[in-house]
Amino acid sequence: MSAARSIAAPADDVWKAISMPGNLEPCHPFCASNPVQAWPGASSRDELHYLNGWIFERRFCHWIEGVGYDLEIGRRGGRTSFVSWRIEPDSESESTLRITVYPFVVQHWPLAIRWLPHLLRVRPLLGSYLSSVVRGFEWYVTRGEAVPRNQFGTHPWFSTSGETRV
Repeated sequence: MSAARSIAAPADDVWKAISMPGNLEPCHPFCASNPVQAWPGASSRDELHYLNGWIFERRFCHWIEGVGYDLEIGRRGGRTSFVSWRIEPDSESESTLRITVYPFVVQHWPLAIRWLPHLLRVRPLLGSYLSSVVRGFEWYVTRGEAVPRNQFGTHPWFSTSGETRV
């Protein structure tokens, strides 16, 4: 599952946003905090504290300077999903940020039935989530200010109850 967004900024500017320590705090619309344990590079580690109180660990495994990185994310001691972040330069003044997630959510279910919950519930909600995240990075890069929480709408997995913005 992927989401991509064209951003009216050079790839270097997008890289600065996704590679700064604690980058999720100003850029992620469902992030309450983003404490960093190790940064930068392939051994980077941080935590994503969601608005609803959940805490996910991010453990980076590949770091491609100026291009992106790969990581595993999940609850401490739980299953993890693989996530790939990539920046594609479109021109000198525009680039695309793409986030691809390979979710663990239904991987333990039998193959014959896992497609149904994935198609009906996981895919639409994960797509909405990823879209909000790439839009949050676009907001930060183009405006130079932190994205407001739930700016693009609340999310049933990661938001607290509150006002929905569109």
